[in-house]
Amino acid sequence: MSDRWKTRTIVPKQPRAADGSAPGWYSRGYLPHFDGGETPQMVTFNLNDALPQRLLQEWSKALAHRPKREVDLEMRKRIQVYLDRGAGSAWMKEARIAKTVQDSRLFFDGTRYRLHAWVVMPNHVHALPAPRAGWELEDILHSWKSYTANECNKLLGRKGEFWQTETYDRFIRDEKHYHNAIAYIENNPVKAGLCKRPGDWPWSSARRRMEGKSK
Repeated sequence: MSDRWKTRTIVPKQPRAADGSAPGWYSRGYLPHFDGGETPQMVTFNLNDALPQRLLQEWSKALAHRPKREVDLEMRKRIQVYLDRGAGSAWMKEARIAKTVQDSRLFFDGTRYRLHAWVVMPNHVHALPAPRAGWELEDILHSWKSYTANECNKLLGRKGEFWQTETYDRFIRDEKHYHNAIAYIENNPVKAGLCKRPGDWPWSSARRRMEGKSK
């Protein structure tokens, strides 16, 4: 096992107590979420118009007869396939918007969290942060989304919702899952037909690593 992985806490915590003091599973919408302390988690969030709510409702209704675990997996799969089509305004196609989003992820890397991997796609973002002690994933995500929504709206000369409220997250179970998550994140632009190699995409940890830059 690599030293990089051994330094991370990977044991899921117990569910939240009534006062909310202990991290664990909770739900904000169509998918469950896991607040696992310093456990690395793969998170995905998208622009407000990238994934219509009516579509999520249709999928949820169509899958209602399946076991819950199957529903969660199928929903994630359908969401990713749909997002990779670049639906909606896809503001992050513009370099200045993509850079703003990427820079916001890197700003607190090493203080509030350890950012293991990331990619900024035209209409969505994947990231693999591990919160530092004293910081919860929900707070980190709120900070990312709030800051970039304000800054990107200024650059675009627009007002209104920028990100969709829902965020999709999965905690990392073990080292194999960790490496698979990084590969999945960094290969997303290739899978979506945007480039030939992960390092070709300018807004990702793969490109950063290829250039020899520290995060």
